[in-house]
Amino acid sequence: MAKYIVLVNFTDQGIRTVTESVKRAKASVSTFDKHGAKKIAQYWTLGAHDIVIVLEAPNDEAAMRGCLAVGKLGNVRTTTMRAFTADEMEAVTSGL
Repeated sequence: MAKYIVLVNFTDQGIRTVTESVKRAKASVSTFDKHGAKKIAQYWTLGAHDIVIVLEAPNDEAAMRGCLAVGKLGNVRTTTMRAFTADEMEAVTSGL
C-alpha cells in the first residue's frame, strides 16, 4: 500500500475546541477506514504544522477521500504528500 504524510493545521473552529483534539483523532481512525485509508500514526507537533499523520492507502483516491472526509468536519485543513520507501524509490529511478 502507498504511504502518505498528511500535514495538518487547526482551523479557527479546531483551535477553539482544541481540548477535544485527542478525541477527534481517535474518531478519525474509523473515518479514514471507511474511505479505504488506514491511519498508521498521528503526532501533535510544534512549528509550521499542528499535526502530522501517516496514512496507508491503496491509491491516491482513497487517501484523498479520507482527508476530505476529515477536513469537511471543519476542525482542520490538510496538505497531503505521497511518500516513497527506499525500494519504491529504486523502482522509480531505475530507468533514469
